[in-house]
Amino acid sequence: MIYYQRTIRKVINCAGIGLHSGKKARIRFVPAGPNSGIKFKRTDVQADNLLIEASYQNLSTVNYATTLSKDGYDIQTVEHLLAALAGLGVDNLLIEIDSAEVPIMDGSSAPFVFLLQEAGILEQPVPKKYLKIRRPIRVGTNEKFIKIVPSEELEITYAIDFKHPLINKQQTHYSLSEANFIKKISRARTFGFLNEVKELRKAGLIKGGSLDNAIVIGDYHILNGGLRFEDEFVCHKIIDFIGDLYLLGRPIIGHVIAHKAGHGLHSLLVKKLEKYHSKWEFVPRIEKTTSSRKTLYPCPNQNLAVTAS
Repeated sequence: MIYYQRTIRKVINCAGIGLHSGKKARIRFVPAGPNSGIKFKRTDVQADNLLIEASYQNLSTVNYATTLSKDGYDIQTVEHLLAALAGLGVDNLLIEIDSAEVPIMDGSSAPFVFLLQEAGILEQPVPKKYLKIRRPIRVGTNEKFIKIVPSEELEITYAIDFKHPLINKQQTHYSLSEANFIKKISRARTFGFLNEVKELRKAGLIKGGSLDNAIVIGDYHILNGGLRFEDEFVCHKIIDFIGDLYLLGRPIIGHVIAHKAGHGLHSLLVKKLEKYHSKWEFVPRIEKTTSSRKTLYPCPNQNLAVTAS
């Protein structure tokens, strides 16, 4: 069976606080037609027909978050939401938002997965095309790098190395699967270090950060309790990567190997992929087995304000 494009079945709304701005944002997810892609619409500004496409062409900054910009307007911290869309295979969606920053929710992609599943996933009668890697592509240095090599599915091997006793070196492997993303990856929360909080706030960042939406790491312990799973730190890096990679506008087939990377290298890879046409091709992806569309786990309480229509 061929994979087909997807949107959601019905409109659904939520609200939350922006991690860096500290401002409340309301979002409305609206189904979109085939080949529409993912688009953001700022409803708080007077700009006729302003749609900010989730595309590397609108990528503006990657300083502690991924920001899209168009015609002088921004959409900040898009990566966790885009990762949820990628993980559930949603290709077409209009995202109406009344703020410049996507709410952080609980710091992971799980609340967005929950919302999208509540709205329902709708397959559309147009085949989905994938970007299949044919020749290796690499960005970075010997110490920090990302490379993609040919594979028959999307695989991600991601390694981090922080000089902190609670993190140190971590590596994990992810294979393309809706179930894998929901159960293993989507629940991993963003994290930060207590000794950096003051400087980040001086720089105008993490104004909305709290123990409810990030893992906060002290010198010897985690301030807000334990981890959801042992390798939550590196799994969150995979969330960031999947979200940033979705700025290509389509899923890829290849094996990603990342070492001590981050938003900066993620964006460099996306831009390089677009330029090196000789190293990839567009292909359909054939489904080998049928998979369940059921919700696979109950989303933890994120203090969501959710409505559907």
